[in-house]
Amino acid sequence: MVNYSNDELLNGILRNDSVVLQFIYKNFYYRINFFIKKNNGDDDDANDIFQEAIIVIYRKIKDKSLVLECSFDTYLYSICRFLWLKQLEKRRIEKERIYDNQEYREDIYDEPLNRTVEMNERYRLYQKHFKNLGKDCQKILQMFFDKVPLKQIAQVMGFKGEKYAKKRKYKCKEYLIKSIKQDMEYKKILEDDV
Repeated sequence: MVNYSNDELLNGILRNDSVVLQFIYKNFYYRINFFIKKNNGDDDDANDIFQEAIIVIYRKIKDKSLVLECSFDTYLYSICRFLWLKQLEKRRIEKERIYDNQEYREDIYDEPLNRTVEMNERYRLYQKHFKNLGKDCQKILQMFFDKVPLKQIAQVMGFKGEKYAKKRKYKCKEYLIKSIKQDMEYKKILEDDV
């Protein structure tokens, strides 16, 4: 059996190395699944939390804010535990009911981790509503976010001119914002910020 060091696991996550990611899933997922199912969750919850934890770790590696002072296994479990407690809090389930028999680190629950988790929540909400836009709006906004000039957007989309491209981009963006603001998740995120 192949064993990876903490650095090899972190570098594998950063590189999106499928072999390392499969190793992580195969060797660590079952603990997370067990913990979440023992604490008012199901397989879907466990999958979501595990994937979100990998994204959190990836972002912390990428912005060089990750300092690993324990085993990768303990760190991953701690992140998943933190994310699940936040999820239960949203669902209004009391923390006293938590069944936990794995080693974890409370000291990782810091402000940068909170910010990374909040960024993930906001991005997930944005993605959800972006995917619900029409294909043209998605294409226009994606080009705009990629800093493609309006003149080029007009050409790609077959619009009359730059002004029309600007008008369409504005309408698509307004629709996306309106859609996000009407989502209950958006209201929960606002409540959490207060």
